[in-house]
Amino acid sequence: MDISGLSGYYSDIYANASSNQAAESVKSSLSSVNSSTSDEELMDACKQFESYFVEQMFKEMWKTIPESEYSSGSTNSMVSFYKDEMIKTIAEDSTEQNGLGLAQMLYEQMKRNYGL
Repeated sequence: MDISGLSGYYSDIYANASSNQAAESVKSSLSSVNSSTSDEELMDACKQFESYFVEQMFKEMWKTIPESEYSSGSTNSMVSFYKDEMIKTIAEDSTEQNGLGLAQMLYEQMKRNYGL
């Protein structure tokens, strides 16, 4: 009985659930913006959006990397299991270091639009 394919199956389920949860979190943060929202809350919501955007971009970039023929099945299983958390952490870290500047641009635009 070969169970080597199960790790990929479960990591895909985890990735989809995690991605949906992150998207809903960002959506709720941005939809709760109104005239009584503080600058810190608005900037936090914008950083969450940028982090989510960068995470999705990294995931798509990861798909373009060809798999090595020399890597073992256990190595591939471990990489696929932990890569989503690694990508999420890298995206959050790059956002905190003002990576793209998308959060700042979104923040300024929302301040103008909502009159904050």
